[in-house]
Amino acid sequence: MYPHPDFPDPAAGRATTARPAVEAARTALAGEGVHVMPAADVLACTGADEAAWARFAAHWEDLSEDAYAARRGTHRLRRYGHFSLAPATGELRLLPHTVFVQPDNTNPLYETVDRHFEPLTDAFVADPVLRSVLGLLGRAAGALDAAEWWSVKVHPFRVLATADGGGEPTPEGRHRDGVTLVSSLLVGRDNARGGESTVYSPEGAEVLSVTLEEPASLLLSDDRATLHGVSPIRPVNDDAPARRDVLVTTLTPG
Repeated sequence: MYPHPDFPDPAAGRATTARPAVEAARTALAGEGVHVMPAADVLACTGADEAAWARFAAHWEDLSEDAYAARRGTHRLRRYGHFSLAPATGELRLLPHTVFVQPDNTNPLYETVDRHFEPLTDAFVADPVLRSVLGLLGRAAGALDAAEWWSVKVHPFRVLATADGGGEPTPEGRHRDGVTLVSSLLVGRDNARGGESTVYSPEGAEVLSVTLEEPASLLLSDDRATLHGVSPIRPVNDDAPARRDVLVTTLTPG
């Protein structure tokens, strides 16, 4: 199966790649408050090969409509789940499904609003790639705070757009999530242009801007010290829709 241009063999050098990649992320988060981890490093850290990633990405075919985004003209699919993660041991516990609420002074569209989303499927919760990704995020978040347990909120998103519009990954514009670490993992994109992720200082200065193009590339930022937003996507070929699949995960001590 290997070599493959997008999915280098994670077994070939995983031990020598994973630790420096995590340390680089921790150093950048503690310093600049933002870091982009290349796909090859994410795959090495999680041990995901091409087959495992394909199985993981297939969960995005089983998302539900986001009625709240639809009211503002955005075609977005999603699910939601809440975990507790012990960074010292990697123990991960799925918590009971509840409404999703963002705190005051964060998201101007939805703060303090009870939003009801479909839970993660059992297959998604059990997927080894998801569990490895959450473990990686827990190790990275340790650069920002010491937590015996992390409260981990997981949001798989699919944003779709046509030539007429509808592809707003962040219809609320630049915002905070009211957490410690916020991350965006690109799972896939097709026929899409745009989708540029930008991280800002609290005063509005641009800290970093990147378009996640390669599956498994990961954007991390310190949500306490930055704001973030994503530009709209539009089709490259107007005869077919544009698609952008991401996993947004947030961590706070809890």
